[in-house]
Amino acid sequence: MNTLPRFIQIHTLHNYPAALLNRDDAGLAKRLPYGNAIRTRISSQCLKRHWRVADDIFSLASLGVPMATRSRELPRQMRDMMIAQGMSEALAQAAVEGMRNGGLLDKAGKSPQGEDALSTGQAVLLGSAERDYLIGKCLALAKEHTEVKTLKDAVAAWLKEKGEKKNIEAMKLGSGLESALFGRMVTSDVLTSRDAAVYVAHAFTVHEAQVENDYFTVVDDLLRDAGEQGSAGIFDTELASGLYYGYVVVDVPQLVANLEGVGIKDCFNVGADQRELAAKVVHHLLHLIATVSPGAKRGSTAPFEWAKLMLVEAGDWQPRSLAGAFQNALDTKGDKIRERAVGQLANELQRLDAAYGAPSERRFLSVDDCQVPGAERLPLASLTQWVQDRIVSGAAQGA
Repeated sequence: MNTLPRFIQIHTLHNYPAALLNRDDAGLAKRLPYGNAIRTRISSQCLKRHWRVADDIFSLASLGVPMATRSRELPRQMRDMMIAQGMSEALAQAAVEGMRNGGLLDKAGKSPQGEDALSTGQAVLLGSAERDYLIGKCLALAKEHTEVKTLKDAVAAWLKEKGEKKNIEAMKLGSGLESALFGRMVTSDVLTSRDAAVYVAHAFTVHEAQVENDYFTVVDDLLRDAGEQGSAGIFDTELASGLYYGYVVVDVPQLVANLEGVGIKDCFNVGADQRELAAKVVHHLLHLIATVSPGAKRGSTAPFEWAKLMLVEAGDWQPRSLAGAFQNALDTKGDKIRERAVGQLANELQRLDAAYGAPSERRFLSVDDCQVPGAERLPLASLTQWVQDRIVSGAAQGA
C-alpha cells in the first residue's frame, strides 16, 4: 500500500512498577475516570516536557536546530544578556521596558515598568533566534539613543513599525524546535502563535488504578550513634504501578510548514529535501517516545522503562486513537496482562479495519511474540528509519 504519510500515529504500551510518574496538586498520582474503572495517568504536558529536555544521542537538542526557552523570567535573562554585551544596566532595563511597551510578551499598553518588567505573568516560549534578534536590535538602538527614556521609546516604536512582526515571522526556525513540534500560544502583539504539529494524549493504565502508600522514615545517623531511638522524620508518599497506553500523532504537513515555512498544502509537492529535517525530527521523537520515561522520585523508584509495544501508522486519513480497546479495564487477577493488552489492541484494530478499511501503512515493535493486523514487526532502529524514509519519499510513493 502506498499512501501519503500525512499523519504518523504512534501507539505504545509502557510498564512501570512502584513509581510516581506524575503528581497532582496534593502530591498523589494523577488519575483518570475511564470506562468502568479509575485509572492512573500521565499528563501530556509531563510527557512532552521529558521528551523535550531528554539528554541522549536522540535528544531534540542534538539535531542542531535552534531551540527555545520557556520561562516567566525571559525579560530578566534578556536584560542580563544585554549587560553582558556591554550595555549599561540602566539602558538594558530601558530596552526591556521598551520591548514590553511595544507589545513583546504582553499586549501593548498593559506593560509593567521597573522590576515588574523583568518577569511575565505566565511562562512564555521564546526561540533562541528570536531572542538573539531582539537583543541585537536593542544593542544597535542603544548606540543611537543613549538616554533611558529615548531608548525606551525607540525600542517600543521599532516593535510597532509596520512589517516588523513579519520580519520576526520570516525567521526560519525563529521560534525554536519546541514551538514547531508542540505549538505556541502568545498574547504578544509582536510574536506569533504557532499551531502544534505533534498531538499528545494523556497516557493511562489499561487496568484499574493500582496504588499504594509508601510509609518511610529517615534515620538520623548522629542520634543513632548516640544511642537515641526514633528517626529524623516519618513520611509517606503514593506509588502506582501499571501498564500504560500512550498515543501520539504527528501532523507531517504542519511540521514541515513549521520547520521550512512552506504552505501546509504544499508539503508533498515540494522537493524531498524540504521534508528531510521533519523526517529526522520524527525519527528522534520516536526514539524519545519509546525510551524516555517521566517520573518524580527518580532516586528512590528508578522509573526507567522502554516501550514493550510501539505501533506506528502512516496514512492520509484523519487520526483515531485505539484507547477504545481499554474502555473496559483489563482484569489484573489473570496472568499475562501485557500479552492480553496487546491482544486487545490488535482486536480493536481489526474491528476498525472491518468497519472502515485499512487506509494506513503499519509497522510495529514488540518485545513479546505477537501479531498486529496488516503490520510488519521491526526492531526500533528499522522502525524509526522506515518512518523517516516514508516522510522524505512521501510525495513519490503517494502519487
